[in-house]
This record gives sequence, C-alpha cells and structure tokens, in this order.
Amino acid sequence: MHNIKVIEVRQSVFAHNEKKADELRLKLKEQGTYLLNVMSSPGSGKTTLLVALINLLKEKLRIGVMEADIDARVDADKVHGLTGVKTIELHTGGACHLDAKMCEEGLDALGVDGLDLVILENVGNLVCPAEFDTGSASNLNILSIPEGDDKPLKYPLMFQVCSAFVFSKIDTMPVFDFSIERAKANILKLNGKARFFPVSAKTGEGMDELAAYIYETVRAFKEGR
Repeated sequence: MHNIKVIEVRQSVFAHNEKKADELRLKLKEQGTYLLNVMSSPGSGKTTLLVALINLLKEKLRIGVMEADIDARVDADKVHGLTGVKTIELHTGGACHLDAKMCEEGLDALGVDGLDLVILENVGNLVCPAEFDTGSASNLNILSIPEGDDKPLKYPLMFQVCSAFVFSKIDTMPVFDFSIERAKANILKLNGKARFFPVSAKTGEGMDELAAYIYETVRAFKEGR
C-alpha cells in the first residue's frame, strides 16, 4: 500500500510552503510592507471592491497590487486603469492557488521598495487558496450576498484562516435570501476574532469603514504595534 507515502508527500509540501511563508513574512516586516491576501469565490466583486478601496486609500498609503489568475490580464488592466497604482498580473499556469514561492516571485517582479501595502487578489476559489500560506500579514475574505450565508458551513477552512470578512453587494439584499446576522454567527463558530464589514462598492455604503480598518491595520503594522 502506498497511501502513507502520499500523506508524507502532502505533509512535506505544506511544511516546505509554511517555512517559505514565514521567511517571506519576516522579510516583508523588515521592509515595512504589509501584504494583504484577498480571497473569495469567482463573481464576488473583488476587483470592483478593490478599485473602490484603493481609491479611498491611495492618498494615505503607497499601494501595489498583484492580480492572480489562471490566465488573462483583464483584472490587472482594470485595477491599474481605474486607480493608477502599481499593478502586475500573476499567471498561475493552471494552478488554483498561490503559494509562498509564487507570491515571492510576484513581489520581486512588482518591486515593493517604498510600498506600504501590497494587495494580493488571489485566484477565485474558496478551497485551494485557503490551504496555502502566501506569507501575507493577514487574509481577508469577500463573501457576496448572492452567494448565500451558508458558505462558511460548506468551506470552513477559508473562514478559519481569514481575520476580516467583507459582505459585498449589500445593495442586492432585497433580492436574495441572505442574513448578515446568520452569516456572522456561522463564521464566529469557526473564528471567534473575526471582523465584519458589510459594503457596497456600487453605492459606497460601508466603504469608508473598511478603508479605515485597512489603514489603521497597516499603520499599526508599520509602527510595530
């Protein structure tokens, strides 16, 4: 039987990645650059939300963006065109996630000198990205109203590894059977320290609160708090 061998390989892969992630995290800390890993399912509105968020923060923070996709550069072009911040596209070669080595290669290509905040828009997926530590300072999940409030029950790891949760597209609440309180309760069962931000990038509702949270988090990081 070779089952035990497969388990050993899997453990080895994750252990190697975690070591690389810790090294990258320390390197970024020394450089004073905060890496925010943003994860969600496809269609959650991450790119639109990030454009609105960056435009609220770019006068206060020096920001760079890494857009991860299996192929195409649509999102990178959109972010750069609508915000003007330094942006690169990362093609994963078919992989459904980024690991720490891929992320480090992207950061080297982006160039983080002088950047306060780098936002990584991970591949749209609620499974694989949650399994691989990218070396980020923190993880943020975007859960859109049309997806339903039961996603934390179906994909628990994603909601365990993130520290902040954005409920996006709240302007669609009247159309969908989504309870923010139920979603919060489902997440808090997995993650007692979770922070929540109901927002609409379309109307701007809640965006100032989210921007303030990101700004204060980055400032505290840079001040060593």
